[in-house]
Amino acid sequence: MEPVTLVLYVAIAAALILIITAVVKSITVVRQAEAAVIERLGRYQRTAAPGLTFLLPFIDRIRERVALWEQVVSFPPQPVITQDNLTVSIDTVVYYQVTVPRDAVYEISDYINGVQQLTTTTLRDVVGGMSLEEALTSRETINSRLRRALDDATGPWGLRVVRVELKAIDPPPSIQDSMERQMKADREKRAMILTAEGHREAAIAEAQGNKQAAILSAEGAKQAAILEAEADRQSTMLRAQGERAAQYYQAQGEAKAIEKTFAAIKAGRPTPELLAYQYLQTLPQMAQGEANKVWMVPSDFGKALEGFTRMLGAPGEDGVFRYQPSPDDGTTASRPGADDADVADWFDTSTDPEIAKVVAAAEQHADAAIAEPESNGAGRHATGDGQTDTR
Repeated sequence: MEPVTLVLYVAIAAALILIITAVVKSITVVRQAEAAVIERLGRYQRTAAPGLTFLLPFIDRIRERVALWEQVVSFPPQPVITQDNLTVSIDTVVYYQVTVPRDAVYEISDYINGVQQLTTTTLRDVVGGMSLEEALTSRETINSRLRRALDDATGPWGLRVVRVELKAIDPPPSIQDSMERQMKADREKRAMILTAEGHREAAIAEAQGNKQAAILSAEGAKQAAILEAEADRQSTMLRAQGERAAQYYQAQGEAKAIEKTFAAIKAGRPTPELLAYQYLQTLPQMAQGEANKVWMVPSDFGKALEGFTRMLGAPGEDGVFRYQPSPDDGTTASRPGADDADVADWFDTSTDPEIAKVVAAAEQHADAAIAEPESNGAGRHATGDGQTDTR
């Protein structure tokens, strides 16, 4: 092969390689959610969007590919001194996103390191103005202040701080021990308060139950008393009605008995001796009893009865006065009815000796009844008018 031909082949091969390299260098692909910062001859030329991008070979180059999605950076614990001179260790997490790739490349050399340092200084500034208790209970406030401070500071860098979170705030071990004891005391206090409130609620509920029970018991007693009073009233009314009815029928019976007795007396035409006999039968009954009694026995009692009989009656065949009804008094001197026949027969069949015996027996009974109170010291005293006073 001639030397000229060999040189020609080498030149053609070099040209092909150059062309292929130029084609490869001029075509690039930018992925989704990325941006490519392109420089031409060392100067910023443009920012390529996702997709196929053409470059001038050996003139344009990609300075840096910047991720446009939201990124999370966790920084190591940072010691921070609080307002009450206590050192706490705080872990932070920053969520940020690149909004201007050109500024993120040309405004700061390492924006991640810049965000970390800025977070540390801002955190010390915010927490340094708080006490430990405020720092532990004000995480939301710290997060908001940190996010605003970082967002303002990272704006020129083409970054946007979405949010800042405090993962942990760790006080010194001695402070943790004291806090645990305090928390334990607080829990015991709350437990005692809850127990006392439970006892109070139980006592209130029990008192209300006792109150309701007492009210119901009183109402029951009231209703029972009302019913009992009503029952007593009904019973009293029924008893009174029964007594009235009994008195009425007793009075009717007594009236009938008196009528029959009076009819029998009228039919029998009583004599003074019979009246004396009835009086003498009553004397023992008058003398009975524990109480002292004063009763008068007239000495001429027989004569008084005889005069009474003579005034109302007329002498019979035997010379004895007997009761005779007047013709104009509206009564009939008839015998008693069938039920009183024995009384009329007795009066008809009696004779004077028999009546004298009965009167004598009655007088003996009367003398015995009179002598009994005299034996107890009562005594018998005669009055000036011919009567005898027995006590």
